[in-house]
Amino acid sequence: MSGGGGLKKMLASAVVVGVSEARARIFGHILNPAGQISAHKILRKKLIGDKVAEWYPYDIKNDDPRVMARGEEERRLKLEMLKRRGKGPPKKGQGRRAVKRNK
Repeated sequence: MSGGGGLKKMLASAVVVGVSEARARIFGHILNPAGQISAHKILRKKLIGDKVAEWYPYDIKNDDPRVMARGEEERRLKLEMLKRRGKGPPKKGQGRRAVKRNK
């Protein structure tokens, strides 16, 4: 009678394998009976790049040269005002590091 029990187990395992293969085919699952690591879980996720790009508003500064010119003009005017007060950047080669080196 022990031989019959082995046959039952073999048939049961074959049925389980067949059912799991059919289920994977029907529902689009990936069979991994060996339990190996795979990237399928990550690769089946939807890509979110477009959603992230939609979140940020369109930046007009990149296209309109007048906006860029206005920003540059404001920067130049601020720099002139700082230079008049003596707070502008030092000339090349006369900064803090150069002064330390010359001492």
